[in-house]
Amino acid sequence: MIQLMKKSDFLKDVFMCSLGAYGGPEAHIGVLLDQLVTKKHYLNEEELIELVALCSILPGPTSTQTIVAIGYKMGGPSLALLTMMVWAAPVILLMTLLSFLYDILGYFHLSSDALRLIGPMAVGFIVVSAFRIGKKVLANSLTWGLFLLAAIVTYIWRDVWVFPVVLLMGGIVSIIAEKEPGMWNRVKIRFPWRYFFAFVILAIGSATIILVWDHPIMHLFASFYRYGYLVFGGGQVVVPMMVNELVDQLQYLSIQEFLVGYGLVQGLPGPMFSFSAYAGGMAVRGSGILSQVSAALVSGVGIFLPGILLIFFVYPVWQDLKQIKAIRISLRGINAVAGGLIATSSVLLLQKSGITWTNIVVVGLTILLLSSKKIPAPVIVILAILAGLLL
Repeated sequence: MIQLMKKSDFLKDVFMCSLGAYGGPEAHIGVLLDQLVTKKHYLNEEELIELVALCSILPGPTSTQTIVAIGYKMGGPSLALLTMMVWAAPVILLMTLLSFLYDILGYFHLSSDALRLIGPMAVGFIVVSAFRIGKKVLANSLTWGLFLLAAIVTYIWRDVWVFPVVLLMGGIVSIIAEKEPGMWNRVKIRFPWRYFFAFVILAIGSATIILVWDHPIMHLFASFYRYGYLVFGGGQVVVPMMVNELVDQLQYLSIQEFLVGYGLVQGLPGPMFSFSAYAGGMAVRGSGILSQVSAALVSGVGIFLPGILLIFFVYPVWQDLKQIKAIRISLRGINAVAGGLIATSSVLLLQKSGITWTNIVVVGLTILLLSSKKIPAPVIVILAILAGLLL
């Protein structure tokens, strides 16, 4: 009973994270740091950044994989699956509903001014996250150098491949700089192959079945599953692929309809990959309620499934790999690089929001409120929306 209570408390905290998770994966990490680390102590800062770095190397939604990995740490695969559902299901269901509401999307656009302070608020979350991480991982000149180099490199080059390469290089540099004998001690590694085989079978099977069963829902699952394993980072990264296939090639929806849905998801809490539910529903609109709901849910599940199967496979292996001394040493460099990535994200997001006095004030107030540790993240989000309405 106590264990069940602990799991239910954890899932409640995951739900609170989902309510405050605006602004993409980098801002989501700030929410996880505030709620799961600082307030509830489910893990420490080093463990969180370690998971962020691990998930950044893997294809799929980084923030979703990170919180699922935390669920795996807390209670194994079953709790990890429940974590995924609590984290992503609310916004997936909402985006499914919004795929029916195209005739009133103009209303949502008119009210979008209320969300204009969400961007700078998210910057505040990231700045606090970067500061807390820096205190933990920047221990010497090497980690400082990796932190700054990663920040500069990822500010200049934003290509998808840069992020995993920089993280891996941080680990390699840390190992080389240590020059300590006996680093590659042998450990027994347990591979949960069932998850990897499921990942591969679904990848091959979904690509094959559409050749013999030409059904729109099967096409949608195959497309979104493919997006899920080809993309590193967050929802922003997958947009060019979606536009190319869903709008230009298959013409499932117009570019205007696509952008309306993408604009809506920017103002909703939760993972941005949930946009897939809207796109999937819009792709078959007019074919009946059941068909549209099915298409939306299949698309939503399809894009998340590869990343979740990969984290189920990789997380237990990672726990064994960490017993190797060289791997533990590499984490110093990887964590420092991850801190640099998050620091750069705060600058880029502030630039995207617009460097105005209003935005700078919102960033500063968000930092002060988070630093006080007295106001929950969802309350800060509500205050930002109210301020947007008033201003």
